[in-house]
Amino acid sequence: MTRPEISFVVRERFGVGESPVWDAERQRLLWCDIPAGVIHALDVASGARQRWHFDEPVPSFGLAQGGRLVVALRRDVVLFDPETGARELVASVSHAKPEMRLNDGKVGPDGAFWVGSMDASPDGAPAARLYRIGADGTVRVIAEGLAISNGLAWNADATRIYHSDSRGSMWLDCWDFNATTGAVSNRRRLRDNDEANGRPDGGACDMAGTYWSAGPSASRINRFSADGDLLGWVDVPLRLPTMPCFGGADMRTVYVTSLDSKVEEDGLDGVVRFRVEVPGVPVGRFGR
Repeated sequence: MTRPEISFVVRERFGVGESPVWDAERQRLLWCDIPAGVIHALDVASGARQRWHFDEPVPSFGLAQGGRLVVALRRDVVLFDPETGARELVASVSHAKPEMRLNDGKVGPDGAFWVGSMDASPDGAPAARLYRIGADGTVRVIAEGLAISNGLAWNADATRIYHSDSRGSMWLDCWDFNATTGAVSNRRRLRDNDEANGRPDGGACDMAGTYWSAGPSASRINRFSADGDLLGWVDVPLRLPTMPCFGGADMRTVYVTSLDSKVEEDGLDGVVRFRVEVPGVPVGRFGR
């Protein structure tokens, strides 16, 4: 892959810019700033911006039926109407430690919201989980014993789900996936990452089966084969990229969010974009 031309969509410092979501119906990009508790929306044609403020961290969110958003908060998952501001509780989870919160989440091809938690405590016994939140409010625990649940993505035919842990051994796993029932099986380890290659953060899949993974420790977006082989990477002008997502009218624009670079130098924070040859897998909507 030749090095793409990369441009800034937004030059702005976010505490933790995360969870970019492409809204194809409105041709806009959405993302959140986790500690600020804010969801941002950008009309890519006009440059118009909108912001919705919550009273607690917003780790992730996704599109939902009826123009709403499904939003993860510290321990609750809610339906949010951007037009009216109305919120409706979908489900709540109980964390094993008081400092824990929810983290990376995405709507799956089954119409459920898949969201993990994070355990940043130093006690050596990680207690984070990966959950499946159904549209009816049912909560299913998919995996346990995680440090920072991350990297959720599905391949084009919805037969695989990818998932990573961003702390500890920093691995990338894969399950077989049933899009009708949301069931997973045959979990296997695809690779153990490291800081030099890029700690695995948010992920996305393209239509050819390539898994794109943000590597904040290496300031790049890694490209892995369906079996976990490193195919290459894109160096980005962000010190700490957090997640890629595919968007644009042809789904061939990759948008990348970032967290606070913690340096004085300008140009290392914000949201960037670049063009690719293979379109990405469209995101789902919460509910059926």
